[in-house]
Amino acid sequence: MEAERRAPIGRPRGFDTEEALQRAMVVFWEHGYDGVSLTDLTRAMGITKTSMYAAFGNKEDLFRRALERYAEGPGSYGTRALEEPTAREVAAAYLEGSVRATTRAGCPAGCLGVQGFVAAGGLGQAACDALAAWRDDNRARLRDRFRRAVDEGDLPAGTDPDTLARYLMTLTNGIAVEAAAGATREELRRVADAALRNWPPA
Repeated sequence: MEAERRAPIGRPRGFDTEEALQRAMVVFWEHGYDGVSLTDLTRAMGITKTSMYAAFGNKEDLFRRALERYAEGPGSYGTRALEEPTAREVAAAYLEGSVRATTRAGCPAGCLGVQGFVAAGGLGQAACDALAAWRDDNRARLRDRFRRAVDEGDLPAGTDPDTLARYLMTLTNGIAVEAAAGATREELRRVADAALRNWPPA
């Protein structure tokens, strides 16, 4: 904030904030929160620390913005999956989206959000809260979709929508961890196919 007050009013920042944020997202995605310093971040973003503070706040604020960008971009497969007509197709699209997002050519392996949870001990409270809110929102939307599937007879009566949502998220978290450890897209697709063979029948 102090840097912003010192900057002349109306003076352009001199860099593309969206591009800088994209670069920061990739750095966090690849190395996690604890694995990068401010110097690493600003070097990758092509800006000074003063410019970073003025545009994004501190490292924790930048991480939260990067997580939002990830959720709207590579992590947006979950939102699209909810539009599938049946619960099984939702699960299939969710798993396939996870496999594709965590094994994208030219991008870091794994998931930025999962990487963040693994290193949660080094995060401040605000960043931890952002990760928890992202996780809880994903689970809640899956739960609501599966509750609708039970009401419509698409899932067996007595199915617990929350447990099914947690099951699916646990699978995708595991896919992300395996991808970060070097598992290939085809290997992870076989895991997803195995999980779907145990999906509750209609």
